[in-house]
Amino acid sequence: MATKAKRRARRAPGAGRLRQLPSGRWQARFTGPDGVMRPARETYDTKMDAQAWLENQARDVDRGVWAPPEPTADRGQTLRDYSASWLAARELKPSTRALYRDLLDERILPDLGDVALDRLTSATVRTWHARLPADAPTARAHAYSLLRSIMSTAVEDDLVAANPCKVRGAGTARRKIDPRPATLPELEVIVANVPDRYRAMVLLAAWCGLRFGELTELRRGDVDTKAGVLRIRRGVSRAGGEYVVGTPKTRAGVRDVAIPPHLLPAVGHHLDAHTGPEPDALLFGAARRGGHMAPSALFKVYYPAREKAGRPDLRFHDLRHTGATLAAATGATLAELMARLGHSTPQAAMIYQHAAADRDKAIAESLSGFAGATVVPLRPRKQRKGA
Repeated sequence: MATKAKRRARRAPGAGRLRQLPSGRWQARFTGPDGVMRPARETYDTKMDAQAWLENQARDVDRGVWAPPEPTADRGQTLRDYSASWLAARELKPSTRALYRDLLDERILPDLGDVALDRLTSATVRTWHARLPADAPTARAHAYSLLRSIMSTAVEDDLVAANPCKVRGAGTARRKIDPRPATLPELEVIVANVPDRYRAMVLLAAWCGLRFGELTELRRGDVDTKAGVLRIRRGVSRAGGEYVVGTPKTRAGVRDVAIPPHLLPAVGHHLDAHTGPEPDALLFGAARRGGHMAPSALFKVYYPAREKAGRPDLRFHDLRHTGATLAAATGATLAELMARLGHSTPQAAMIYQHAAADRDKAIAESLSGFAGATVVPLRPRKQRKGA
């Protein structure tokens, strides 16, 4: 009985109701003098903002000027309109925001943009997905995943009853070609055939597993040659034709990477010959105009070098895979590899917590064993009790 009374009270004229959605935003509903409970046209960042809307409604009733909110466009709004507000509300890296914008404009909105959210059915989504170009599996998977994320938020915002994106496996793309790591002789040929100012960059990519955006944002102050450590704190990406410096790709990307000892002379030479004396001088900046290096500048010298090594298939990013393979060959654990490479997944994050910095230095020292054809195997850790 008490529960029914509470329900009647919530539905009484002038009554309001607040609830926090799974997205974290707040929804406000108000029962007007006509006895109809209506939601606010929008959801709110804070409970205080939602409460303020309710108070304004009640104030309008007291003044005799209350009118029902205009029929909300939320239920009938199009995917185009909702996706715009969805994207604006997200805290994203500039490169990710640009990617989402491109996916929306090129893959999603041309077919689905004018469809009302509540009319976007599973059959509609399945037909749209089937029409996406099959020769671009990665873009296809990314587009589907983005649409699924947008519609998940629409469910959380109580705008649709269920997510219509139910195409099994559509959010993953099978890799066309598994990258084949460079062998040490191939790597040696590549390094010998790039100009001197690029050699340390290729070596660090291969032996330390750094991403291009991490390499091209490295500065003199990030290199500790005495400790033999690279301090990865930032990365650079290009969005809208501009270079944007931010945090690394993942949270785990903020890390210290031990430099294999046999690389220290090459790193020292690069600092002396190709890096400005200021702590914030870029290690691998653009040769002529200054500023950050464009990928095209690297590819201009890297592509001919990989041809000389007989590896026209070896992308620069594949050198990172080379670094992971070499580190794994030393006996490094999965946790240590995740820590060294800055990988972050829900599963790996749990393992990553147990990776120690001193083990990374041991990995680096063992890596140098490859350069001298003498591999120093890592001694296995003592297993923890209860592990």
